[in-house]
Amino acid sequence: MAAQVILVAGNERQVQKSYWIEHSVDLTIEAMMLDSKAADLDKEERPEVLSLLPPYEGKMILELGAGIGRFTGELAKKAGQVLALDFIESAIKKNESINGHYKNVKFLCADVTSPELDVPEESVDLIFSNWLLMYLSDKEVELLAERMAKWLKVGGHIFFRESCFHQSGDSKRKYNPTHYREPRFYTKIFKECNTHDASGNSYELSLIGCKCIGAYVRNKKNQNQICWSWQKVKSDDDRVLQRFLDNSQYKCSGILRYERVFGQGFVSTGGIDTTKEFVEKLDLKPGQKVLDVGCGIGGGDFYMAENFDVEVVGIDLSINMVSFALERAIGLKCSVEFEVADCTKKTYSGNSFDVIYSRDTILHIQDKPALFRSFFKWLKPGGKVLISDYCKHAGTPSPEFADYITQRGYDLHDVKAYGQMLKDAGFSDVIAEDRTEQFMKVLQKELAAVEKDKEAFIRDFSKEDYDDIVGGWKAKLVRSSTGEQRWGLFIAEKK
Repeated sequence: MAAQVILVAGNERQVQKSYWIEHSVDLTIEAMMLDSKAADLDKEERPEVLSLLPPYEGKMILELGAGIGRFTGELAKKAGQVLALDFIESAIKKNESINGHYKNVKFLCADVTSPELDVPEESVDLIFSNWLLMYLSDKEVELLAERMAKWLKVGGHIFFRESCFHQSGDSKRKYNPTHYREPRFYTKIFKECNTHDASGNSYELSLIGCKCIGAYVRNKKNQNQICWSWQKVKSDDDRVLQRFLDNSQYKCSGILRYERVFGQGFVSTGGIDTTKEFVEKLDLKPGQKVLDVGCGIGGGDFYMAENFDVEVVGIDLSINMVSFALERAIGLKCSVEFEVADCTKKTYSGNSFDVIYSRDTILHIQDKPALFRSFFKWLKPGGKVLISDYCKHAGTPSPEFADYITQRGYDLHDVKAYGQMLKDAGFSDVIAEDRTEQFMKVLQKELAAVEKDKEAFIRDFSKEDYDDIVGGWKAKLVRSSTGEQRWGLFIAEKK
């Protein structure tokens, strides 16, 4: 409470400066990371952060909040030029004493919020910051995002990492003015950031990636260390599917109403019940690595990690889904990482996972054969893939069902053809089961629960939301009962 009073009554910049002067007395890595185990964490965390950056060989890098130079020297090894900036004079001087031998680095003591900070527009290829925005007020973050977008060249990148929700370090603090925000705050600010050039062209920031820092998940079972990567693009160049998902089908209110139907943590058919049934088929062992493609808001991932002691990486193209998943992870202390990622563009090393799991997601993917070939490569020998997905009957769909498929942007196949695609990708012992009867029973159960809960559902959401869910579930039941819409379960192994 004392810290809040100081922040309200005093000047934000002065409060933050006083805080960091106090914690910069020793100018050690432990002081900068506010953690007694900083040296051990740094060995894993620093290479991980650097691996997430776009190629920057020969590029101009602006490092904001550079501190004593934990990243400055690493960046200087490949960059064309680095401008390392920090508002604590002793920290930037220590940085210069450590990294001053790099002739391509310029060191500057300055406050990123100062109007006097003069960075030419469209002069920077990469803006890098590691723990900076959480020491700015909401308005300061908004204004800095706008300035960063102007400083950046078209095609250039912004990378930043922040502590969200709560602190991670174990350093004792008399007061703590840090803003531990929800990830959605940063995503919203940068997504809504627009800039124009002298010719009137409009540019925005396109989200390239958003994920947990794995070193903190592994060492602290902590998902609150989040990083973002953005690219400055022409306003009409942004990703069509991602926009569709986050602005329509999977907007925040839509996700919450799906969760109301499927159960806490779930946005796929049958919620925890089908999850338990399907996961049992995987024979998970402690220490195994699982990739969940289309992880939604994380319920299945938490279930696997908590009950089978496996490490789970959950990826989803929907920014909103991953934001909710990160929020749901707080306090669970399990080994689950989340990342906003397009599974058709994502790359992993061969033999990375013991299991690849996906629930009612791949219907969005047009080139399934290519994705299944990637799955085969990513799996270890003996690894399994388990997929549930919407399907259709063999042959031409009715005009009504065809319109539904088109409107949703789905790519549906019959169960047998789906299984054949897995075989063609190299998988063995492929099981392709038509689970439509089970699907219909689950739909009926979910529909009955929503109708029984009508008044509360409308109170918590709206009459329109209630009608959409009830109408949608009834339509799925009709399509399934006529044989048009099917639901398939697919299990395969990499020999």
